Amino acid sequence: MTPFAIAGVQMRVSATNENLSEMRRKLDALMIRYPWVQMVLFSELCAFGPSPSNAQPLPGPAEEAFCEMASNHGIWLIPGSLFERSGEQIFNTAPVIDPTGTVVAKHRKLFPFRPYEFGISPGHEFVVFDVPEVGRFGVTICYDMWFPETTRSLVAMGAEVILHPTLTDTLDRDVELCIARASAAMNQCYFFDINGLGDGGYGRSVIVGPHGQVLHEAGGGEEVMPVEISFDLVRREREFGIRGLGQPLKSFRERIVDFTVYRPAEFTYSYLHTLGPLEKPERRNGRSSNARDSGQASSGTGGP
Repeated sequence: MTPFAIAGVQMRVSATNENLSEMRRKLDALMIRYPWVQMVLFSELCAFGPSPSNAQPLPGPAEEAFCEMASNHGIWLIPGSLFERSGEQIFNTAPVIDPTGTVVAKHRKLFPFRPYEFGISPGHEFVVFDVPEVGRFGVTICYDMWFPETTRSLVAMGAEVILHPTLTDTLDRDVELCIARASAAMNQCYFFDINGLGDGGYGRSVIVGPHGQVLHEAGGGEEVMPVEISFDLVRREREFGIRGLGQPLKSFRERIVDFTVYRPAEFTYSYLHTLGPLEKPERRNGRSSNARDSGQASSGTGGP
């Protein structure tokens, strides 16, 4: 058996004050109570909130503080994400820090939540990292999960656990819970979807096992969620099938279908271009331009 203990932290986030000191306090308290935890994951934009005006350089003082937290407790730390200022660009970036306090990887969000998150540059690299003698992890951020290619790409690179900080304060959190379960089942992996509170989300973080079973779903209050996972379970599911049934990764590997939709030079996207520009809906005739004829107001999709 290859057990590994990961704790998600669902905490209140302020958009106007820094949250770094509270993250430190939460981490200290978590490790006193659960000293067996080996990795900790916070929510998206947890440290400084959802305003790009708080963008930080990486490396910089914030990253140094995260590294100190990790080394003090001897844990792997993914401190959610923060807006990263790099020259003229701003990225939404999640650092990965090992137990010595060394940054071993950084994931830049691939899909900023457009049209509501304009001004944030997308990343273009899939990020996986290894915990020696344990297993391989992949990182995505919030809206990335709405594109199944992201999780499938990480899993094809060997990821057995997806670490997914999110900031969802919109009406579609229930849909994201379904996506988390489906992503875990389709890819036979653990999926840690950790949301914030207050200015950082509606909570309802979820941890899902490799055949889609919910191991824990948080409520709407602050929670720490320590869970011991088994990499042997992931590997057995992938070898023998989900509950001894479907083997989707092997079937994907041995497919004969060619997905030309992913080759823009050969696929015109003619239908997709009929959908109009990627922009916020505007009010029209006293109601939102994309409201239904019945007058039902439309809601946003996903978080930053």
